[in-house]
Amino acid sequence: MTNEFVTMLNAMPGWVREMGIVILTASPEEVSCEWVVSEKHHQGYGIVHGGVHCGVIETLASIGAAAVAHPRGQRVVGLENNTSFIRAVRSGKLHASAKPVTRGRSSQVWEAWIRDEKEQLVAQGRVRLLCMDEDRALG
Repeated sequence: MTNEFVTMLNAMPGWVREMGIVILTASPEEVSCEWVVSEKHHQGYGIVHGGVHCGVIETLASIGAAAVAHPRGQRVVGLENNTSFIRAVRSGKLHASAKPVTRGRSSQVWEAWIRDEKEQLVAQGRVRLLCMDEDRALG
């Protein structure tokens, strides 16, 4: 994908921007991002909330799956997100990447990994997405 695509993704309003997540790369082969952990990412014990990890993993999988599906007149919606929390994080910079497991016509599966500045695994997950025709109503 082009740098314009990544620029457009980073300019979109919503959860990704509110969380300070910066998309670095976006293609049908891999999507990556990074963000600096702050208090807005914390749960009550002062560590990154598991929902942040789930959200990042689903975001990257969705971007990658959309990069595959859009050229064939489809859009994608998440069906399942299984995320494991490996290491607690309180501060620092995290980065994540996602790669496809399968890119079928009706469904896709993507895996993602979140790592800290020392390259230690923080969380990993797998997302299953449904590919549907663009003219099909959602919901």
